[in-house]
Amino acid sequence: MTRLNVELLAADTVEPITSAGHVQLGIAVLAGIAVIVALITQFKLHAFLALTIGSLALGAFAGAPLDKAIASFTTGLGTTVAGVGVLIALGAILGKMLADSGGADQIVDTILAKAGGRSMPWAMVLIASVIGLPLFFEVGVVLLIPVVLMVAKRGNYSLMRIGIPALAGLSVMHGLVPPHPGPLVAIDAVGANLGVTLALGVLVAVPTVVVAGPLFSRFAARWVDVPAPDRMIPQRPSEDLEKRPGFGATLATILLPVVLMLSKALVDIVVDDPEHTVQRVFDVVGSPLIALLTAVLVGIFTLLRPAGFAKDRVSGLVEKGLAPIAGILLIVGAGGGFKQTLIDCGVGQMVLDISKDWSIPALLLAWLIAVVIRLATGSATVATISAAGLVAPLAADMSTTHTALLVLAIGAGSLFFSHVNDAGFWLVKEYFGLSVGQNIKTWSVMETIISVFAGGLVLLLSLVL
Repeated sequence: MTRLNVELLAADTVEPITSAGHVQLGIAVLAGIAVIVALITQFKLHAFLALTIGSLALGAFAGAPLDKAIASFTTGLGTTVAGVGVLIALGAILGKMLADSGGADQIVDTILAKAGGRSMPWAMVLIASVIGLPLFFEVGVVLLIPVVLMVAKRGNYSLMRIGIPALAGLSVMHGLVPPHPGPLVAIDAVGANLGVTLALGVLVAVPTVVVAGPLFSRFAARWVDVPAPDRMIPQRPSEDLEKRPGFGATLATILLPVVLMLSKALVDIVVDDPEHTVQRVFDVVGSPLIALLTAVLVGIFTLLRPAGFAKDRVSGLVEKGLAPIAGILLIVGAGGGFKQTLIDCGVGQMVLDISKDWSIPALLLAWLIAVVIRLATGSATVATISAAGLVAPLAADMSTTHTALLVLAIGAGSLFFSHVNDAGFWLVKEYFGLSVGQNIKTWSVMETIISVFAGGLVLLLSLVL
């Protein structure tokens, strides 16, 4: 759903809920975000409930009637889920197919068989980046941790030398490259072109993952020189399978939606005629819905059938793939509701008015807002959604390229310094057997490098594009 469609739907449903002054609105925004932060960090409330309550608190602090605040929130929730919900679901299904068929293991084993010695960190970052395209960060971590532990123990490598590149690849994909939920929601919120954002996202991701992965891992391994923990390596999915899909077929399936979406962006630039038959065809096949749906359907024949999955097992796998994303969909939807409440309160216009008097670039402002919310809530997705809602009005006069860079600036900021209020922080700590201090020296610093380096690249690109 385009930004225009979202705004029209919101305009037909909800009138602006308040005309409060800038000071009151500023206090309302800070209070609403503070409520969300407190509920998530202090009361350990689920992010969906925290965002819902925070949205209502925002409306109340802004002096809005409760019924209009509720209407704004539900409108934003509905339009956000309508815009990205199906894409998140299709991405989850593709990730589940990749994991359960043994396709991910096939990619891992093939690349590792050709790598060794000094090339191993580069192999790990390549594996994580490819696998990280369709997988949520947490799923990717669970999938790759057994491989990281196995490679570190068998090759007598420092755990950080192998683990940091893998984590960097997953994290960069999660924050910068659609079809991950954060970038998708930001694209929807600011009205960016998905194909252009994907192309620029990959352009920023490649050097970022090199710096934060293999290069930084050298320092991380010196700061925290720990071996792989002596624990039982979890069983990999393919160990229960008699056969698994081939490397080429698996890689082609993963990259298919990316190729289709990038092809659409390229045709849009070269043809530049909405009525031309070629462009109309690619507008369909390159749309994220059709691209991901195509990959899922192709995956049935390239991933599941070669692994020996019967028809009834395919249906069960799809159902299992959808179950874990219920919480993610609700968080994303509630984040959209919070965004719409911000807009209907007039906060977006307030940011636009105030920023006119600032010398700070819009992209840097977007990055800073995402950084603050990330540090406060610990959630990259919440930071992306909230920041996108706040800076969306800044995109009104931007070019297609700069609107895409705005999305990437938000995504980069959302990855800044993961610490104790981030679930990913504890996931990495427990899997690698690190202390809190060791995790901050490695994982948290790595996330900060990703955020700062990617943000810097986005600002540089804005000067030349």
